Amino acid sequence: MKHRNDDIPFSYLVKVGHISANPVEVHLKADEKERKALAERWDVLSVDDLRADLQINRWKKDGIRVKGRVQAKIVQACVVTLDPVPADIDEQFEQIYVPENSKLARHPANDAGEMVLDPDGPDLPETFSGDTIDAGEVVMEFAALAIDPYPRKKGVEFSGHIEDTGENDKKPSAFAVLKDWQKD
Repeated sequence: MKHRNDDIPFSYLVKVGHISANPVEVHLKADEKERKALAERWDVLSVDDLRADLQINRWKKDGIRVKGRVQAKIVQACVVTLDPVPADIDEQFEQIYVPENSKLARHPANDAGEMVLDPDGPDLPETFSGDTIDAGEVVMEFAALAIDPYPRKKGVEFSGHIEDTGENDKKPSAFAVLKDWQKD
């Protein structure tokens, strides 16, 4: 079942035809080369560990469900001091895949033809073409979503920071600018 996708730093291709209704347990762990490539992609100092425990099974007639937990240990640069800040990622996730031509891939719409999305509802299924999906890529995406975009070293705060409230953002009128202009 394991194949590589060279475009993705952490890849685990799954043949859709080999998946049944009974969940298949898959354990993934990134090697040193993959962790280095992930650190570059995520723009972090290092990825010290990345692992995932997955259950992959059929969903409805022709879909695939990838459900699991991703754990990672990364090191980021503090946004204030640039000192290394270690961080742990521990995320549960679930992703549904359906073939491109599946009716289940259509976005729900109301009578006016507008797309209806529930922000608190389940995610829409992802589509796939061919006979494989990349479970490693979904692990990589959910880990990336859990990375703190503004890591800060413990106890560090901005000093001398002035908050811009936007109150004085009124632009002067063109005539107010011209009032001090004098013709020579």
